[in-house]
Amino acid sequence: MSSPLTCLPSRPAVQTTNNRQTTVSFIFRPRSMVLALMFGLTTLSMTGCDRFGGDEEATAGGSAAAAQQMPPPVVNVVPVQFQSVPLTQTFSGRTVAYQTADVRPQTTGIIEEVMYREGSMVQKGQPLYRINSDDYKASATGSQAAVGQAKAQVGTAKAAYNSALANLASQEALAEQARVDVQRLKPLVGMQAVSKQAFDQAVTQYKTAQAAVANAKAAVNQAQANIASSEAGVATAPAERAASSTSLHRPFVTAPISGKTDLYQVQAGSLVSAGQATPLVTISKLNPIYVDISQSSSDLLKLKQEQANGTLQAGSTRVELVLEDGTTYPVSGRLSLAEAKVDEDTGSVTLRAQFPNDNYLLLPGMFVNAKLTQGIISNAVLLPQSAMIRTPQGDTQVYVVENGKIAVRPVTVEGTYQGDWVVTDGLTAGEQVVIQGGSKVKPEQAVDAKPYVPDASQTPSGQQSAQPSGQPKPLGQSSPSPTNRPATDSQTATTPKTNPDS
Repeated sequence: MSSPLTCLPSRPAVQTTNNRQTTVSFIFRPRSMVLALMFGLTTLSMTGCDRFGGDEEATAGGSAAAAQQMPPPVVNVVPVQFQSVPLTQTFSGRTVAYQTADVRPQTTGIIEEVMYREGSMVQKGQPLYRINSDDYKASATGSQAAVGQAKAQVGTAKAAYNSALANLASQEALAEQARVDVQRLKPLVGMQAVSKQAFDQAVTQYKTAQAAVANAKAAVNQAQANIASSEAGVATAPAERAASSTSLHRPFVTAPISGKTDLYQVQAGSLVSAGQATPLVTISKLNPIYVDISQSSSDLLKLKQEQANGTLQAGSTRVELVLEDGTTYPVSGRLSLAEAKVDEDTGSVTLRAQFPNDNYLLLPGMFVNAKLTQGIISNAVLLPQSAMIRTPQGDTQVYVVENGKIAVRPVTVEGTYQGDWVVTDGLTAGEQVVIQGGSKVKPEQAVDAKPYVPDASQTPSGQQSAQPSGQPKPLGQSSPSPTNRPATDSQTATTPKTNPDS
């Protein structure tokens, strides 16, 4: 079927179909209308022939000429310059009180008075609670009376001792007399001067006297023991009196440390007991305050290995804090310790930093982000985010201009610094890296390279990010394809700035 724009023949309007001639007849109209129709058909035929007969060749020739005359695309480049860059990493952490004390009673009784305001600052030794002390007053009075009683018992024991000594002397005298009588009667019995009965009675009296002497000696020993016991009672009674006096003051529960109190756990009228499990109140020392940070043990091992082989210099102990609302804590802290073991559940190591907290802005349990400079990269290149290309495999690349054409360079990235990616491998000094215009070109394409001038309106002022990652992840964007760039070539990361110590 022929196109509706096919040129009409210049012969009469007669068509031959199946060897038959078909004459096209026209219905005559007024002369003016017929002339107008014929003129229009003639114009259409001429126009169609001109447009569709030779326009394709003319258009192709014009495009080729235009392509030959189009200048190469312009890209903005910067030369590769190596420098020392601090490796600043951001960690999640929690604030922890510098010191915590659970206050418990040392006596049993009813709380008569709460002597502080909950949530207030208290000083070490300040009374917090007063417990009913009537029982302890009676105990102190009894201890004082026990001292006098112990002294009196010493005097009684000494008197009993003296009596026992006198009785011993008397019994010894009687025993000696009985012995003499036995010695005197013994020869008379042989001469039958005295009866056998009288002699036996004398012997019995002697034995009885000896038993009485033994009893008297035992009484003396007992009296001596009573004296020692009474004297020990005299020695312990003052100690018991002192203990009772101390217990008399224990009803006043005082603060063991200076710090901030939490909410009331007990009220006046509550019964408490010595050494109970539930504390009366918890006091937390908040100035200074700790921040506990968790770091992967594998990252820490890699960091130490890099420092050992010289690729990474030792970092600083200075730590900066970003609060939950995104603001930066006005005072820097210091890394105080690193835990000597790895958590078996999480595979991480706890790092603890210490911060001044004069205004008590930081409270225990707050979620914060801590920025820590863990090393200095000696030979690194800082490139804006717009220079990075991400491949589908997750690798990072950049475009460089080599001999007037675009070339691809795979690079290694170690986080960011001041909004720029930190490139540690893949580039050589002096290479021209494409910063802007890379989204309009492809490898091996000829380009016009011009120096890159940062746009002040898009450069993060006083901003810095430090995210330890093997590959960059442009903030707020999905990973670009190998030939695609971020939506804006001049876009850079804008996260809070850190000024690490070298």
